[in-house]
Amino acid sequence: MIKYFVIFFLIVKFNTLHAENNVLFFVESALQKNPKINAERENLKAVKQNENISKSEFFPSLTISGSQTSAETSNIIDQSGVRSGDTKRNTETKKISVDQKIFQGFQGYNNFKKSRLEFEKAKKEYKQVEQDTILNSVSTYYDLIFKKKSKDFNLANVDLFERQVESDRSRLQKGEISLTDLAQSESSLAGAQAAFIKADSEYVSAIAEFERINRISAPKDINDNFGLSFTMPQSLKEVLELSNSQNPSLAIARINLAISERELNVEKARLSPSATLNYSKTENKDLSATIDEDDKETVKATVTWPIIQGGKNFSSIKKFKHKKEKNALLLEDKENEIKTQSATSWSFFQSAEGVLASTEAQLKAAEIANEGITLEYDSGNTRTTLDVIQSRSLLLEARISNAEAKKDLIISKMRVLSQVGGLNLKAFKIP
Repeated sequence: MIKYFVIFFLIVKFNTLHAENNVLFFVESALQKNPKINAERENLKAVKQNENISKSEFFPSLTISGSQTSAETSNIIDQSGVRSGDTKRNTETKKISVDQKIFQGFQGYNNFKKSRLEFEKAKKEYKQVEQDTILNSVSTYYDLIFKKKSKDFNLANVDLFERQVESDRSRLQKGEISLTDLAQSESSLAGAQAAFIKADSEYVSAIAEFERINRISAPKDINDNFGLSFTMPQSLKEVLELSNSQNPSLAIARINLAISERELNVEKARLSPSATLNYSKTENKDLSATIDEDDKETVKATVTWPIIQGGKNFSSIKKFKHKKEKNALLLEDKENEIKTQSATSWSFFQSAEGVLASTEAQLKAAEIANEGITLEYDSGNTRTTLDVIQSRSLLLEARISNAEAKKDLIISKMRVLSQVGGLNLKAFKIP
């Protein structure tokens, strides 16, 4: 029994550790806990209520009111000087009123359509924030990997130079190298230590940014997993077509124009006649000295038509016409902006693939060269200390460049998906 329990515990532990080193684990954490996207969720719920508010204009409103008045009259003297007795009256009134708007010049209809557009806009804004959150989460994840590898590379470089300095001091005593060679090694060691301090500081900053975005502690051991892939568009033409139809920012600009058209229609409707119908029923008790109780029912139809309001409505119409023209111009600018950004993101993605291939070739050549130069130097061949220092510097640079190129390729893919509105959890492919 204990054996099965131990096996179960190890399986659960392994799966937990595997999940915690998976990029999707951190993306889901960001989508659940990041304050910015949670605020957008609350905004979406709030805007949704605007539809219910605008619908209420089409339904009757019911009002129930009641009042009770106590009045006492004393020192009553008529014109002949005769004093009358004091009076005391408690009047009670109950009223039920129902109001129904019959016609408002399509003002209510346009307000309802506007509220629906505002909800669609809120959904696009949520999608935009969701995409930004995913992009930031994955960016901080891979930036953390890159900064960790950079720190490790620089630490290994420091270790190599420390051993070289020790070796060179021994070789100096044997007369195999000069004091200048030792000085070069010591200088390179100092430079490597400074580079390590900088890399360590950048790693600490990357941890802080990772935790700010993902709202979870950064893992101490993070997998070197650059195998993340996505369902990508296949050409620039496809990118431009998708961004034109699905980019959230562009969709928001189009909705803003549609909202301004509805607002203009609402202002025009204010100049139209409106009709309302009212039904009320009133019950009075102890109404007067001669009437003890009465019930009153009233049906009232009201038609209003604003003719002159000091130019207020006409100025409002002009105001919203200008606002509509403004949103039309902003939409045109946004279309050009998204087109440029989409082409740029695709170009960056294409170049990132080429850069990665180049850095891989650079790294392979640097490893071979460093290994050969180090062996020749250790065997007392013609290689100098400067040759070794240069080869190690080139190897360190190649390792860092290759790690950064891997990160940049993944981020470039995500930026393309963000432009075409396809950056979501379904786009991820993890081998």
